[in-house]
Amino acid sequence: MTKKITLPKGTKIPNHLAIIMDGNRRWAKKQSLPVLEGHRVAAEETIESLVEKASEVGISYLTFWAFSTENWQRVKKEVNGLMSIFRKLLAKKIEKLHQKGVRVLTIGDLSKFPQDIQKGIKNGIEKTRDNKKITVVLALNYGGRDEIIRAIEKWRSKSEIRPACQQGRNPKSEITEEEFVKYLDTSKIPDPDLIIRTGGEKRLSGFLLWQSEYSELYFTKVLFPDFNPQEFEKAIFEYQKRQRRFGK
Repeated sequence: MTKKITLPKGTKIPNHLAIIMDGNRRWAKKQSLPVLEGHRVAAEETIESLVEKASEVGISYLTFWAFSTENWQRVKKEVNGLMSIFRKLLAKKIEKLHQKGVRVLTIGDLSKFPQDIQKGIKNGIEKTRDNKKITVVLALNYGGRDEIIRAIEKWRSKSEIRPACQQGRNPKSEITEEEFVKYLDTSKIPDPDLIIRTGGEKRLSGFLLWQSEYSELYFTKVLFPDFNPQEFEKAIFEYQKRQRRFGK
């Protein structure tokens, strides 16, 4: 049984915490289990426990990088297995999250997924849209460069239908940061205060490239299926020691 840990009252809690879920395959191999078992445990057990913990300590947004744009390059058996896991989650976990007051959002290009998964995701977003306890963001077919390119294309497409000149300037020639963020997948989500990467690697691998400019980073060797609420709180304790100056 997991020992419950309670953060001291009045402590600094990140508004948005994002996690790079690394180490599922290594965890499975370490346990002499099929690779997909690592993904299953991560999806069906670890994520749920972290959502509960994040909600308990007062985090408003919790993002999981569940599937990257590069993950399609893995062997077909693993990709197909991941799609099956997504289907099971959509069928079982969304309702459970909904009952707990969780709002579900996604970032990434969903158009690459099979139609039934796209439909399940959209239904889950619609079903939970009025929930307010915590927002869980699933990064699916997500890559930071891909997001920025898609944002540029969205802005360009919208610019083409505007008047050729606006107060003497061509709207296609200039764009501000404030305008650009409106076209990112995260346009309605605050930038992450803390990004955690499990599994031992010390890089972002393209995760939230634009949004991570002033995010605090926390790297741990713990493989994601073993990243339990206690490990989660270790990261928050470390975050609380940091002084965030935002370049000032």
